Amino acid sequence: MKGYDLIIIGGGPAGLSAAVAAWDAGVREILILERDQELGGILNQCIHNGFGLHTFQEELTGPEYAARFIDKVRERNIACLLDTMVLEVSPDRVVTAVNREQGVFQLRAGAVILAMGCRERPRGALNIPGHRPAGIYTAGTAQRLVNMDGWMPGKEVVILGSGDIGLIMARRMTLEGAHVRLVAELMSYSGGLKRNIVQCLEDYGIPLRLSHTVVDIHGKQRLTGVTIAQVDENNRPIPGTEEYHPCDTLLLSCGLLPENELSRAAGVTLSPATSGPVVDEALETNLEGIFACGNVLHVHDLVDYVTQESFEAGRRAAAYLQNRLPSRGRSVPVKAGEGVRYTVPSVVHPDRMDDSLTLRFRVSGVRQGAFLSVWLDGERILHQRKPVLAPAEMEQVRIRRSELEKRPDLSAITVCIEEV
Repeated sequence: MKGYDLIIIGGGPAGLSAAVAAWDAGVREILILERDQELGGILNQCIHNGFGLHTFQEELTGPEYAARFIDKVRERNIACLLDTMVLEVSPDRVVTAVNREQGVFQLRAGAVILAMGCRERPRGALNIPGHRPAGIYTAGTAQRLVNMDGWMPGKEVVILGSGDIGLIMARRMTLEGAHVRLVAELMSYSGGLKRNIVQCLEDYGIPLRLSHTVVDIHGKQRLTGVTIAQVDENNRPIPGTEEYHPCDTLLLSCGLLPENELSRAAGVTLSPATSGPVVDEALETNLEGIFACGNVLHVHDLVDYVTQESFEAGRRAAAYLQNRLPSRGRSVPVKAGEGVRYTVPSVVHPDRMDDSLTLRFRVSGVRQGAFLSVWLDGERILHQRKPVLAPAEMEQVRIRRSELEKRPDLSAITVCIEEV
């Protein structure tokens, strides 16, 4: 069985960044396993700009951003296997994979980084009644058809869900000559970034109908229309508010789910809030030597944050391989308090923290003028006023190791939102 110091599962922005960071930290036997025909992941189909402002201080398209890291990987001669599907990762870091040339094979790794990304929530998870006609796509599938394959899914479009991909596809379909009738959103707020609402909907006069959902699909062979309705505070359709909209295409942008079948089968503990692995300050899972980063850990809004997180995972995996990562020692849970859905990491070991640690999290609802607070047991160490807090935008705070070291009996770190 061939062995590598580090095996990275996934050749998207997370896997590429982690590989570069691990190499720069001194690890040489690195292998990236990617199931697609080329590196770059989802970025290859994201031809719009807006990437790289934090990482490169310039605005890039998705393929341009990916190319920067693909070049870094090639400059370092980091090994990659494309068209290779990973079937299993064992708790003792044996990776089983398959491809056309080698068939089924196994590799042994000193450390593994999980960077498989995420997938879209399909129609089957949405419980929308009606037949199964042609013309219903997830927004990401439509994006690949238009941007990479040169196919137009349809001409008269309704979009369900206001996630960033759905908003971007509203603009993209319009630019390609389609008529986007509206974007319907179940929640009372948009699931996408404010800049995408402005640039992709408002600039093109596309209506956004909040607190609305699709309640019926019409057509048997090909989609002929959808019925939408307003929903109440419990997200139940309100009788009498139904509207019929003729269309030949329905795009679904109803959320992303981390790809964690491999993680679950390996015995990695998953968070019920994110569906991603539970990790500590080193982005290490409950299984020693198995790390996670990027959208497989929790869904990010900006690829620049994926890169920052993955740099950290690569650096910490290198420290583990070089016996420079201290033992876990004392454990302090990080709790999601009032108004916060989750935190990453969700546990901290002060004895192996850097001088400071970035806590990333999302809020559970839209808040205006509220305070972002961090408590160490009963003592508040951060109280920062935020003009707007929204679930679509990931928030982050930094805590210092010194704050934890001077509290040897600390039982919990709590991140919460407090009203004025």
